[in-house]
Amino acid sequence: MDLNQIMAGLEAKHPGEKEYLQAVREVLMCVQDVYNQHPEFERNKIIERMVEPDRIITFRVTWLDDKGEVQNNIGYRVQFNNAIGPYKGGIRFHASVTLSILKFLGFEQTFKNALTTLPMGGAKGGSDFSPRGKSDREIMRFCQAFMLELWKNIGPDRDVPAGDIGVGGREVGYMYGMYKKLVNQCDGSFTGKAMEFGGSRIRPEATGFGALYFVQAMLKQKDDTIAGKRIAISGFGNVAWGAALKATELGAKVVTLSGPDGYIYDPAGLDMEKINYMLELRATGNDVVEPYAERFPGSTFYPGKKPWEQKVDIALPCATQNEVDENDAKQLVANKVELVAEVSNMGCTPEAIDTFLKNKVTYAPGKAVNAGGVATSGLEMSQDAEHLQWSAEEVDHRLHEIMANIHDQCLEYGIEPDGYINYMKGANIAGFMKVAHAMMGQGVI
Repeated sequence: MDLNQIMAGLEAKHPGEKEYLQAVREVLMCVQDVYNQHPEFERNKIIERMVEPDRIITFRVTWLDDKGEVQNNIGYRVQFNNAIGPYKGGIRFHASVTLSILKFLGFEQTFKNALTTLPMGGAKGGSDFSPRGKSDREIMRFCQAFMLELWKNIGPDRDVPAGDIGVGGREVGYMYGMYKKLVNQCDGSFTGKAMEFGGSRIRPEATGFGALYFVQAMLKQKDDTIAGKRIAISGFGNVAWGAALKATELGAKVVTLSGPDGYIYDPAGLDMEKINYMLELRATGNDVVEPYAERFPGSTFYPGKKPWEQKVDIALPCATQNEVDENDAKQLVANKVELVAEVSNMGCTPEAIDTFLKNKVTYAPGKAVNAGGVATSGLEMSQDAEHLQWSAEEVDHRLHEIMANIHDQCLEYGIEPDGYINYMKGANIAGFMKVAHAMMGQGVI
């Protein structure tokens, strides 16, 4: 494989799609040595086929706002790869949504889903529609209009969407309700549904919970534990909430949370009252964290800044892509951070990752760390197929097993000669090899 040649070709075909090109380059850099040991991959052009999505569905979404005025948005579904199973991946509603972001997320999702060992392919979808500031009725009408265009391309053994940024249980419910009416059957082809109609227990917490189970495994590998560790978390949505909740349960001290307005530093650490207040803040729809400092004396609000300047043992980016840059990484290293785990997708820039690897900081990528969310979605698919609903304890037990298995896969391919564990390399190779072998087994199609 000639990495530079492949990337030059992709950049020529997809100019300006920086997030997608970044994600592809990261994976190919990790797998090129292993790939070159398999001439059969080269003969069958596995890389060239794998980096392009199977199909991209783009459509106009027209809906009426509360004033009766016609509004238009763009909708997407990127069905990236189904070599292992039906397409699986979330739907994101946010003004920042672009095709590049959805392609990067779908590409990452393919390998993340492979790591779970569940039979799921990779996909992602969304729209530049933002729920912020919209009424409940407007959101319902948009979701119904979105599904009116997408429904023919999804199904339980074809493509199973879920939630993502801007898409929670309410939005999933509206989309699933419209889908069910259009197909005239209850086939459970969405995950993240409410408990009353086929949802799974602990799904809202699963991404954060799974991330902390993975962090536990990383620390255990170093003969260490999470108890007493000071943790910096970014964001304050479902993912950050689940991570903060589980970290606190395990005896760690979460000292930061953040929003687009800045971050909160709380040296006393979060407790259940503060964690519940995160949900109250989120429910306001304002996406700001400054009120936390007013509510809880002793905490400080830092406007327009990121939490990575604080001295902590563990950093968990939980917000969005590329939120930790090179300067943030250097500050974390200077403060002697022990472990960085991406709970957001591609939470660190390539320069930040290079800084962590160069300084032998234990670092793990989102496709491994945050796989607990889609893993639990996969468990929801199983429950829907069986027409059963498992207990929270059973779901949590299976989630523990899946995250431990993902950690083992990272170890298989990530241990370097000096003993340092390169989790990025391990996760990328493990996911890639499973998808590549599945594609080989099914022929050139």
